[in-house]
Amino acid sequence: MRDTAVLVITGTGTEVGKTVTTAAVAAAAVAAGRSVAVLKPAQTGVGPDERGDADEAARLAGGVTTLELARFPEPLAPGTAARRAGLAPVRPAQVAEAAAKLATEHDLVLVEGAGGLLVRFDEAGGTLADAARLLDAPVLVVASAGLGTLNTTELTALALRERGLGLAGVVIGSWPDSPDLACRCNLADLPVVSGAPLLGALAAGAGSLAPADFRAAAPSWLAPPLYGTWDADAFTAAEAP
Repeated sequence: MRDTAVLVITGTGTEVGKTVTTAAVAAAAVAAGRSVAVLKPAQTGVGPDERGDADEAARLAGGVTTLELARFPEPLAPGTAARRAGLAPVRPAQVAEAAAKLATEHDLVLVEGAGGLLVRFDEAGGTLADAARLLDAPVLVVASAGLGTLNTTELTALALRERGLGLAGVVIGSWPDSPDLACRCNLADLPVVSGAPLLGALAAGAGSLAPADFRAAAPSWLAPPLYGTWDADAFTAAEAP
């Protein structure tokens, strides 16, 4: 967000476009002249020499600092992956400390979680929500476009509010080329169930664009609070069933 130093980015689940959304926000902020860091607290499911989510965000966005606190080989929740690998888990206080340090050196720090908001980092039940609370940072929710997204988005919004956390808004992580009826109706319903504004809709396949094309297009997918030019009202009206 334009008036915050740290923005926590979570998804309503896995494979909803969280990393590409993180990259898009980073690219739009860089284009607006901001210095940006992307923090990935726990990367799971990749080997020591493979590219992680923070690396992918940097490849697409360009010109950003990246930091990964821990990496676990199995594609599981971070706490489970750490336990099975016999490695120390990442704890919310570590995430908050790293983000706060990056914020002293950058205009914007994007903290990308793993999976959803309440995925566990450690055996004590620490989550991304706990890190956001320690940082007193707003949370951006990335949601899917189609059937089922209203329930998962509302549950995520409820969990945030129960913890006293600010919900910055919702971004649709992948808007299909040929949206069905549910997708088109969800544009109007997502702000209602979340109680927060719709702040963007990324084009399907955005992550497969060449980096230069991605950077040029990113602001058109995001609303002004995320350094973009996307207009939620106009988009919703154009797609209305």
